[in-house]
Amino acid sequence: MVFETEETLNDRQVQSGLQNVIRDGVASQAMGVLTGGLFLVAFAIKLGASNLTIGILAAIGPLAQLLQLPSIFLVEKVRNRRAITVVTAGLSRVCWLLVALIPFLFGGQVGLLVLLLLLAAASAFGAVSGCSWNSWMRDLIPQSILGAFFSKRMRWATGAGILLSLAAAVYMDYWKKLFADYELQGYSTLFLMGFCIGLAGLYFLAKTPEKSMSASEEKIRIMRLLGHPFRDANFRKLMTFLCSWNFAVNLAAPFFMVYMLKRLELKMSFIVGLSIVSQVLNFLFLKVWGKFTDRFTNKSVLLICAPLFMLSIFAWTFTTMPEKYLLTVPLLIAIHIVMGLSSGGVSLASGNISLKLAPEGRATAYLATSTILNSIAAGIAPVLGGRFADFFAGRELSWTLQYTSPSGRLSLPTLNLQQWDFFFALAFVIGLYSIHRLSMVKEVGEVEERVVVNELIAEVGSQVRTLSSVEGVRQMVSFPLSMVMNAARKVVSNETKQPDQESLEKNGPASGHAGPYR
Repeated sequence: MVFETEETLNDRQVQSGLQNVIRDGVASQAMGVLTGGLFLVAFAIKLGASNLTIGILAAIGPLAQLLQLPSIFLVEKVRNRRAITVVTAGLSRVCWLLVALIPFLFGGQVGLLVLLLLLAAASAFGAVSGCSWNSWMRDLIPQSILGAFFSKRMRWATGAGILLSLAAAVYMDYWKKLFADYELQGYSTLFLMGFCIGLAGLYFLAKTPEKSMSASEEKIRIMRLLGHPFRDANFRKLMTFLCSWNFAVNLAAPFFMVYMLKRLELKMSFIVGLSIVSQVLNFLFLKVWGKFTDRFTNKSVLLICAPLFMLSIFAWTFTTMPEKYLLTVPLLIAIHIVMGLSSGGVSLASGNISLKLAPEGRATAYLATSTILNSIAAGIAPVLGGRFADFFAGRELSWTLQYTSPSGRLSLPTLNLQQWDFFFALAFVIGLYSIHRLSMVKEVGEVEERVVVNELIAEVGSQVRTLSSVEGVRQMVSFPLSMVMNAARKVVSNETKQPDQESLEKNGPASGHAGPYR
């Protein structure tokens, strides 16, 4: 067999494997930057994509994760996760080579249809790869370094993504100036580069060793397989949180780029600049969140990061009043700072807690079942968002404070919702519900949120001081951060002054099992 497994892995093999996993993470992030995000959305819009089409585009990836279920049986049958991961990831990345050829072979609506089909194929192969990868990594990475390792992997990947995003944005601006009539071909070049970098990631995956699957992961009936996570009360609560969270985020997030391109009419280079601001904060705080997940718990980190992320989504509704105004750009900068700070913690902790609460010997079934439910929620949300964008296009809800005096009348707009604003607000409400569901999940070692907030505030001061020696830049970043952190400290302080039975139980024994993350 080309990809052999080992009954046991020595320290040298584990350390070598961890290095290759980090290298693959960097390559995957670089490929994602060049083939996704703003560049993919702009490519689709250039082909004539509508709001609904953008929603479908965003839904393809999550819905493809439904293939996690048959992937479980593939993993159980083949029992060589490295081989499955490398082959299916390779097929997924070949699809991007074909996407790069679209402008040369097709145009308009035909090209858009081909794009959707190729993205569906790439996502399908990626889902199979992800299922086997999760189980593979669970057996490779020691639990004791779980948070630190994945925060390191994400930091390296994010750092590479920041540099590549900036280079790609400069390249596209330069391309449009030289070849204004061939903008689509410029995106094709990015996709081709992404494909080549993706091949490098496959090489690192192929070199990563695999420990033989545990004999306890035996073949069982499908209903029994899917039933295990639902009979685990604590894991069921976690799945409820993750499903509602993914629905809330994917209702709004896929349309941020569209909103800035169409509603705010911002230049691509400026949008990429905002993205880089978010990525820089993400990069700076990934180490913090990794340390916090190991020192405290994943749930403690989520209870800090999730509310911050939801507040940043709600803040999008105030970027127009009802059109662009003086505070639009400063508010966008503040939003991206808070989103960058919190998104890394959410991604890291939500992945860690899923694998930590998945019992050994049943991790594949638990994680695949959770992924399937999350994918349904995350897949439905952007399609509904696309529908909402069209439905609310001609609707408006405004709230204006008005003062009348003998000398005149003063009107102060306090709230104005139009089109995308409606489901930004709806996503915020659903997000609050998901955070409520998170509070019911039990994880070993939980601490009061007040403790984490105090530690975080100290870390914020430290991180802000490293951003720049220029006082103006430092003040620009520290002002919104300090406001958010002070608000969080007050909220948590008020909550801890009124202990109830649930808070008393929080530090008590909690059921759970240890295990790694993707």
